[in-house]
Amino acid sequence: MDNNILEIDELIKQFSKLPGLGPKSAKRIILKLINNKDSMIKPLTKSLANVYKNVVRCNDCGNLKIIDKNCICKIEMNYNKICVVENLADMWVIDSASIYKGYFHILGGTISSNENYDKKNLLIDSLIDRIKKNSLEEVIIATSATVEGQTTAHYIEDLIKNDKIKITKLAQGLPVGGEIEQLDDGTLFSAFKNRVPVKKI
Repeated sequence: MDNNILEIDELIKQFSKLPGLGPKSAKRIILKLINNKDSMIKPLTKSLANVYKNVVRCNDCGNLKIIDKNCICKIEMNYNKICVVENLADMWVIDSASIYKGYFHILGGTISSNENYDKKNLLIDSLIDRIKKNSLEEVIIATSATVEGQTTAHYIEDLIKNDKIKITKLAQGLPVGGEIEQLDDGTLFSAFKNRVPVKKI
């Protein structure tokens, strides 16, 4: 492959930005795509265009939804608890493990301990609204064990500690510095089953 072709260099650069992909992995993927233009690039281009045009983030729960259609959070399910996670990958791994039945709330990131917090960046206000509207009994804070994840957890705890609601967090099996999406099903099951109440000061 001629690395002087600007279009290919740009494509490699874009693919290298994806999680888990470096320049070498990106080059292998690009080569595979170029060698299978009709069977791979065409349908991939169409799928990406459809997602770009039709899929948006729900402003209430943070999940993905089709534009101009109601999100799953609008469906009446009568759960009594809500699990708060940082991102969609965390929700997907918990949901696929079949260890939790309840609402999800995807924040869309964490509060950085090194920067001024702008709550407009995260769906924390909408979390508070959902807790009040749904008369929930328990809020499970399932943020990662990183500094940013724990900073976010403490902030949320402070906001809802005066409400008559049980606040819990994941327990055993969640390693310090660990991210939810990297955990196996057994570790997640243990963390959910042994979740502990958060002390309200």
